[in-house]
Amino acid sequence: MAKIQESGEKVVANVERVIVGKHDEVRLALVALLCQGHLLIEDVPGTGKTVLAKAIARSLGCSFRRIQFTPDLLPSDVTGLSIYNQKTQEFEFRPGPIMAQIVLADEINRATPKTQSSLLESMEERQATVDGVTYPMPEPFLVIATQNPIEYEGTFALPEAQLDRFMLRLRLGYPQPIEEVLILDEQKRGHPLDDIGEVVSVDELRDMQHGVREIYVDSAVSEYIVRLVNATRNHPDVYLGASPRGSISLYRAGQAYAALGGRDYVIPDDIKRLADPALAHRLIIKTSASIRDVDQSTIVHELLDSVPIEARVAAARVPAQDRRQVRSA
Repeated sequence: MAKIQESGEKVVANVERVIVGKHDEVRLALVALLCQGHLLIEDVPGTGKTVLAKAIARSLGCSFRRIQFTPDLLPSDVTGLSIYNQKTQEFEFRPGPIMAQIVLADEINRATPKTQSSLLESMEERQATVDGVTYPMPEPFLVIATQNPIEYEGTFALPEAQLDRFMLRLRLGYPQPIEEVLILDEQKRGHPLDDIGEVVSVDELRDMQHGVREIYVDSAVSEYIVRLVNATRNHPDVYLGASPRGSISLYRAGQAYAALGGRDYVIPDDIKRLADPALAHRLIIKTSASIRDVDQSTIVHELLDSVPIEARVAAARVPAQDRRQVRSA
């Protein structure tokens, strides 16, 4: 676990040369990558969504492609298409920008639902089918999508099936005034992104991804995840709760978060920290609750306060101080 923590800190420190004052958000982005999940960054323009995606790709030496989603974008512009070669008299496949290790889907909600759906197979099954032929995605494979939550003109809301495929949703938010002064000073002569280099190789990243799967999760923690997710389905203000994919995402994210913290076991506090980014975007709020300004994050935090944690953790695996923490919670 020390290797995962050390490599993770290298990536986080490198990205923070560009993304100032957003340590937790950068760690969560790395969590999604370690879990081989996908990331949705939802915030107003100019907060560093695109820069974050580029900084992560450069820190890992991964191939990077950017797709600017627009209303006239076609599915073939994303996945690729077959073109007839008159010299060979055969069709040749021209891969689209989705065939990269890190893909930035910029302003994803500006594309039509038809084009948005072209990502469904790639994100879930890590393959793309074009003209009856299936092409595998490269490894690792991460989609980082951005969208503006306050601009609705010329946009199309992401369907539930699309939202459910994102492991985590982040909001970067505005920097603090002192952090914004630092950003101005760093960009006096150039953009710091130009100086970002590789700090962890792709092979090291694959080893980290395999290592995360070995993190111990006690049955009490697994049961807590299930109770928490099930509570979203029975909440009176929720029309549609989190799916089993949400449970899996929270489970995997807990493993990666623990590994980045230098632990080989998951504690309930890991799940509490990850519940909002892993579950909130999967909930559909009833209209009657929306009128009362009830949002998804409010419901998740309400459930975190009400859903109990069973004080049953394997004593042989978890130190005494963490067992006391579980019991007190």
